[in-house]
Amino acid sequence: MIKKKLKITEKNLKKIKLTKHILYFLAGAFLFFFALGIIWVATLKAPDYNSFVERKIINSTKIYDRTGEVLLYDIHQDERRTNIPFESMGVNIKNATVAIEDAEFYNHSGVRIRSTVRAVLSNIFHVGIGGGGSTITQQLVKNTLLNSKKSLVRKVKEWVLAVKIDASMSKEKILELYLNEVPYGGTVYGIEEASKTYFDKHASELSIAESAYLAGIPQSPSYLSPYGKHTDKLEDRKNLVLYKMQELNFITKEEYDLAKSEPVAFLPQELKGLKAPHFVFFIKDYLEEKYGIDIVEKGGLKVTTTLDYNLQEKGEEITKEEALKNEKDWNGKNASLVAIDPKTGQILTMIGSRDYFDKTIDGNFNVATAKRQPGSSFKPFIYATAFNKGFTPDTVLFDLPTEFQTTCNAYGKAMTGSQSDCYMPQNYDGKTVGPISLRNALAQSRNIPAVKLFYLAGMRDSLKTAEDMGISTLSDISRYGLTLVIGGGEVTLLDITSAYGVFANDGIKNNYTSILKVEDAEGNILEEFEINKGREVLPKNTALIISDILQKNENRIPTFGVNSPLVVPGYEVAVKTGTTNNNKDAWTIGYTPSISVGVWAGNNDNKPMKKGGSAVAGPIWNRFIKEALKVLPSENFERPNLEVDPTKVKPILRGIWQGNETFIKDKISGGLATEFTPVETKQEVAITNVHTILYWVNKNDILGPSPSNPSDDSQFEHWEIPVQSWWEKNKYKYGVTTEANIPTWSDSIHTNTSVSNISVVEPNSTDTYLADKIIYLKVNNTGPYPLKKIDVFINDVFLGTANYPFTFPFVPSELDNLRNENQIKVISYDTVSNRSEAYTIFRVE
Repeated sequence: MIKKKLKITEKNLKKIKLTKHILYFLAGAFLFFFALGIIWVATLKAPDYNSFVERKIINSTKIYDRTGEVLLYDIHQDERRTNIPFESMGVNIKNATVAIEDAEFYNHSGVRIRSTVRAVLSNIFHVGIGGGGSTITQQLVKNTLLNSKKSLVRKVKEWVLAVKIDASMSKEKILELYLNEVPYGGTVYGIEEASKTYFDKHASELSIAESAYLAGIPQSPSYLSPYGKHTDKLEDRKNLVLYKMQELNFITKEEYDLAKSEPVAFLPQELKGLKAPHFVFFIKDYLEEKYGIDIVEKGGLKVTTTLDYNLQEKGEEITKEEALKNEKDWNGKNASLVAIDPKTGQILTMIGSRDYFDKTIDGNFNVATAKRQPGSSFKPFIYATAFNKGFTPDTVLFDLPTEFQTTCNAYGKAMTGSQSDCYMPQNYDGKTVGPISLRNALAQSRNIPAVKLFYLAGMRDSLKTAEDMGISTLSDISRYGLTLVIGGGEVTLLDITSAYGVFANDGIKNNYTSILKVEDAEGNILEEFEINKGREVLPKNTALIISDILQKNENRIPTFGVNSPLVVPGYEVAVKTGTTNNNKDAWTIGYTPSISVGVWAGNNDNKPMKKGGSAVAGPIWNRFIKEALKVLPSENFERPNLEVDPTKVKPILRGIWQGNETFIKDKISGGLATEFTPVETKQEVAITNVHTILYWVNKNDILGPSPSNPSDDSQFEHWEIPVQSWWEKNKYKYGVTTEANIPTWSDSIHTNTSVSNISVVEPNSTDTYLADKIIYLKVNNTGPYPLKKIDVFINDVFLGTANYPFTFPFVPSELDNLRNENQIKVISYDTVSNRSEAYTIFRVE
C-alpha cells in the first residue's frame, strides 16, 4: 500500500504556529491563575478559637400580622446557647454525632477527597450527585465563618479552612466547637441547650436513644423538630443514627435493640413572645419550603401576613372557653377554628387547638391542617354537583330505609355466597320521612337522600366539584364509596373552610393565602399579594342555590329547632354542620359574602363525644362569627334563579313525585287553568303513578327521556321496593288521582273580563303639589272582585303596600328619587289573585 505524503503548505504552517501560540497562552494563563490560587490559599488565615467566638451575625426573620405592626414571632429574638467543654459532653452524643455526620471524622484531614471531587464535578460540570457529604469540620466552617451564598469560591474557602483547622486543632476541640455551635431547632443552639430544652438534663446525662434523637435533628432542624408534624421522620432518623452507631462499634447489638425500643418523652415546647402559634408555624413551614430553611432562620426576612390579630385574639378566647365547656359537658377536649375572606382567599384567623402549650391535648398539633372526617359538612359539594346536572331544590327523593349494596337484597340481607358487607345508612334521628325535597334534605341533613343523590350525581363528578372548589385530600377515587357523602373521606378544616368560601363568593375560587408581603433584609420585595378576579369553578346560580338553602332557618327547624346555635339574628348567614360516627368529629362551617368560618371540635385521640356538630362546634362558630360581623360589612346573598322549564324538566325534578303525567288546574274555580289564570292560583296535579326517581330519570342523562327499562340500573330494585311498600301504607293520606279526576271545564273565574280595572284618583296629573306636604294616594276599582292589596312605586322604586281602604300617604320631599315630574305605578291584587296595573304622574314645586 502506497502512503500519500502530506503536503505542508505555507498556509498550513501558519495555522500550526497560531495553534501553538494559543496553547502557550492558555498554559501560561492557567499557571498564572494557579499561582494566584496558591498565593490566595496560603494567605487564608487558619481560624483559632476566637474566630468562632466572633462568629457571623444572624439576621432574624420577623413575622407580622396584616397591619405590619403586631409582631407575631421573631424567629431568633431569644437565641439560646450554653457553651460547655468537651469533657462535659457525654460519650453518647459524641458518638451519635460522629456516626451520623462524619463516620471518618477521626481519620481524615478536614475534608474527604471523594466528597470534594463530587462537589467539584457538581459545581463546575453539573454532573454527579453533588452536595452532601460535608465533614464535621466543614460544617463548623459553614455554620460559623462563612455566609450562606452558594458558590465555587465559597466552597473552596470551606475546603481550605477545614484543612487548616484540622491541622491546627485537635479532633476533640473541633468536635467541641461543632457541638456548641450546631442548631437543634428554633432558637436552640449547642448540645447543652438542646439537652436542657428537650430533656431537662445535661449533655453528659443523655441516654443512647436521647443522643440519637438529638444527633439526627441538625440535618434539618425545622423539618425534624420533635414539636413539628414530621415526628415520624425524626423517628426514622433516630433509628438510622443507632444503626450507624452499631455499625461503627460505638454500641453493641444489645444496646442498639434497647435504645431503638426505649420510650423517650420530649418536654413541652416553650416559646416566648409568640402570638398565633399555629398560624406562625404554618407560615414558617411555607417560607422554608419556598426560600429554604437557611434563609428563614438567618436571612432577616420581614413577613407581613394576612392574619387579623384582633379577630385572632377573639377567636382564641372563644375557642378556649367553649372547648373547656365541651370537655366538661360533652367529653370534647379540643377545638380548631379557621376564618377566610372569600373575596381574596386571605386567611384571617387560624387556631389549631384550644391551647398551643397544653400538652395534655397535644395542643401544639395544628388540627386546622390535619385530615379529619367531615361528616355531613361534605354534603353541599354533592348537592352542588347535582344542581349542575339538572336537579333542582324541589327535586324529590324518598327518605326511606334503603339498602345500597347490590350484593345484598333490598332488605339488607347478604345474598348467598356474597362476602360484601351490606350498607343501609341511618339518619341522625333513626327515622325516615318519606318524600322530601332536596332543599329540605340538605338543610335538615338527612343521610339517606344524600347517599341517593351522591349515586345520581356520580362519584367522579362530585369529587371533581369538591377538588375544583379546594378539597385537596380526596384524589384517590378508588378508596371511596357511597359513604363519602356522609363523611367517609378525610378533609382539612382549612380546605373545607376555603371551599365553602366558593359558595360565599358566587362560585369564584380564590386560593387561600397567608402572605401579604415578604421582604429580604435589604427591603427588596420577594413576593407580594395581588388581588385577582379568581377562577369560576362553580356556576354562579348553583352557588346561590346552596347559599339560599343553607341560610334559611325555616328549612332546618325540623332538625335543629328554632333557636339553634346556627341562627345569627339580623344577618343572612349560610351554615352547615357535620358529625362523624360515634361523635368523634363535630363540624360547623358557615359564611356570609364577607367571611367563611369553619370550626372543628373533638379529641385528637379520636375518643367519642356525647354530642355532635351543632351542639359542640356550633357555639364556637356562632360566637366568633357574631364578633367578626361587628367589623365586617353587612351583606346579603343574591337570590338564585329558581325558574325551570316544565316542558324540559320532569315533574319529579320539579317537586311533583306522585306521577309523571300532569295537568294544571285553577285552585279557586277547580277548572283547568287558562292563559288568564294567575300563577298564584295554578296547581299542577299528577295522575297517580308513584315510583322511585330511577323510574323516571336516567342518572346518565338527567334531563333526557325516562329509562325504557329502569331495572337496568343496579340500584333500581333496592330503591323501588321501599317506595312501593311505603306508598301502600300511606296512599290514604295523599289520595289517588286518576284521569277521571281531570276537570272537563276551564277556569271561569279568571277571564279576560274579570281582571280588576283600577285607576289612580289622587294625586292627579293636572295639579302641582308642595314637596313638604303629605299626599294621600287613592285608587278606584271597577272590577268584579274586591281588592285585596296594592303595591305603590314612584319612579320605579317600591314605596310600600296598602290594604283596605287602599289609601297610601307619602311626603314627596322624603323621597330619595324625587323629580319635578314623577311617575306613580300601582299594582293591585284582588281577592281571586287577579293582578292589574295603573299609572299616573304628579308634579311638585
